[in-house]
Amino acid sequence: MRILLLLPDGRIHKVQLGSLTRSLREAPLTLTLLAALVPEDLQADLSLVDESISPVPAEERFDLVAISALTGTCHRAYHWADHFRSKGIPVVLGGVHVTLRPEEASAHADAIVTGFAERSWPRLLKDFAQGALQPRYHDPEPPLAGLPMPRRDLQERFGYMMPNTVFATRGCKGTCDFCTVPAAEFGFHKRPVQDVVDELRQIPARRIAFNDVSITEDRDYAKELFTAMIPLKKKWGGLCTTRIAHDDELLDLMARSGCRYMLIGFESLNAPALQGIQKGFNQPASYAEVMRKLHSRNILVQGCFIFGFDHDSPSIFEETVSLVDELRIDIPRYAIYTPYPGTGAYTRLKQEGRLLHENWRHYDTQHVVFRPARMSPEDLDAGFRWAHTRTFTLRSMLHRTLAAGIWFPVAFVGNLAYRRYMHRLQADPDRILVTG
Repeated sequence: MRILLLLPDGRIHKVQLGSLTRSLREAPLTLTLLAALVPEDLQADLSLVDESISPVPAEERFDLVAISALTGTCHRAYHWADHFRSKGIPVVLGGVHVTLRPEEASAHADAIVTGFAERSWPRLLKDFAQGALQPRYHDPEPPLAGLPMPRRDLQERFGYMMPNTVFATRGCKGTCDFCTVPAAEFGFHKRPVQDVVDELRQIPARRIAFNDVSITEDRDYAKELFTAMIPLKKKWGGLCTTRIAHDDELLDLMARSGCRYMLIGFESLNAPALQGIQKGFNQPASYAEVMRKLHSRNILVQGCFIFGFDHDSPSIFEETVSLVDELRIDIPRYAIYTPYPGTGAYTRLKQEGRLLHENWRHYDTQHVVFRPARMSPEDLDAGFRWAHTRTFTLRSMLHRTLAAGIWFPVAFVGNLAYRRYMHRLQADPDRILVTG
């Protein structure tokens, strides 16, 4: 049985280095974990393709094609699904967008998988092998104990800035109004700490990344995990919230376990905006303290900010860029407020008649898809691009990254990568769509 596992191209956060396309993110676990879950008795021949970094083998013959879709990639997912089905090849669609829009996805697939795939995917494959494929598979709970090791041997070797990715938790306890995790009702789940440690021990590389939505969401669990990781001497990064600064013991354990960078969603310097998106625990007045505590432990910070909240006026761009420089955020990352389907943001903006369209390919945090409250869509897009241009000048990059000390080379190279991405962003001819 020949199976193609496919991630469609998201178009963002990648750079071209000669003939090599390099993603600025860590390697996704979707394909490698799905490959590991294929029952051995099927003796399947597996091909894993992330279209962001590799071409899709469009003319090859497969017995089954499985595609995982985010909202911003679903147009490509449907394109490839229709392509392979036109050749008589059955197609399975899964991923968060399929969970949020199952009826839409079903029109392009022979079967869809909603919720979690740890049990659904092996069951689907056995049904398929017996000629009894069902139209929908759903599992609301992920069994996270005793999972097989992801098939990293099948992954594109040089396609990612961080090729070795692990997860410890699934989901999040938060209720941010723009986030698809609560919209998809994924809940919050934890792997046994020993399972995570065993997997880390089997990875020969010293540098790894956790792709958890917030690895410190459960503090007791995080402390147990970080304590168990100390003897491994790994160097790692992940995602957490600003609440990490409230617990010095947890911060110390995180540093001792080998943490070298953290992605943190500061989101805004506007307190009313943060309250409006259900992220009031972010306190702009404490951002400097968050940075100080992480930097004092030699932890780099990739700080994320979102533009387009209802409380944002055109002054927000200059104010945010100034704050980024003042805080010396090592690697800044900007996004546009995006109302993904099923989220509170989507429901509210749709009811208010403020969505410009539902062309999902622009729902990628890099394009304006709604009418902001205090500026035009064109002003939001222009300010977003200006913030990139201003932040990734050589002067600003040096000012911020020199504060990284021994990690200056890492921080500066990260900024150079985003500077290169910024040039591609500015050249995008298709910035704002309006339909109706």
